[in-house]
Amino acid sequence: MPLTRRAWLGTALPVILPATLPWLAGCGRRAGVRARAVAAGATVLALGDSLTHGTGATPDAAYPAVLATLTSWNVVNAGVPGDTAAQALERLEPLLAEHRPALVLVSIGGNDFLRRVDEAVTRQHVERICRASLAAGAQVLLIAVPRPSLAVAVTGSLTDHDLYGEIAGALQLPLHRQGWAEVLADERLRADRIHANAEGYAAFARGLVATARAVGLLA
Repeated sequence: MPLTRRAWLGTALPVILPATLPWLAGCGRRAGVRARAVAAGATVLALGDSLTHGTGATPDAAYPAVLATLTSWNVVNAGVPGDTAAQALERLEPLLAEHRPALVLVSIGGNDFLRRVDEAVTRQHVERICRASLAAGAQVLLIAVPRPSLAVAVTGSLTDHDLYGEIAGALQLPLHRQGWAEVLADERLRADRIHANAEGYAAFARGLVATARAVGLLA
C-alpha cells in the first residue's frame, strides 16, 4: 500500500487498550471449515501487497519471516507494495509453478479499496486467486483486509471488509479475521497510518498462527 494513499484510516487513530488486542485461538475459525496440517519444512506462499512485503520494518521482521520462525514452514514472501488484487492474480500462476506451495496465504485488496476499484471487481479477483491456488493443489488461508472507514476516528477500531467473509463462505475456506484491523488500529503497532512496524508484524504473525492452529493447518 503506497504511503501517498494513506488517508483511508482518517486523520487520527486512538490507541487501543492492550485488553482489546489478544489474538485468540479461534478468532479466524469458520464453523465447519477444517484444513489439513501443513508439515514443518513445507513451502507456504504469502501473496499480498506492502503489508506482506513488510513495508515499515526490515525484511527479517516482515510477517512471512516471523511466521516461518514460529511454524518451521518455508514461507515465501510474495508481497509487492502497491499491488492490487488484479496485479496479484496476474503474477500468481508463475509463483505457483515455481514454488508448488502446500498453502497459500492470501492477503490482498487494500490498494483496491484505496483506489476505489469497484468492489465486485475486487471480489472477483480475490476469488480467482483462491480458486487458482486450490486448482494448483494448495490449501488457502484467506486473510481479511479492513474496509476504509471514517468511523475509526470515533470508534478506535477497524472492521474487515465483508467480501472476505463472503468468499470464505462460498469456497469453504478458513478465514483469518481482524488480523490487520487490530494491528492498524493501534498506533503502537504501526510504522505509519497504513503499515505495521516490527512489533505489529510480529503480533500479526502470532495471530495467524493461532488461526492456523484453530482450523487444523498447524498442529
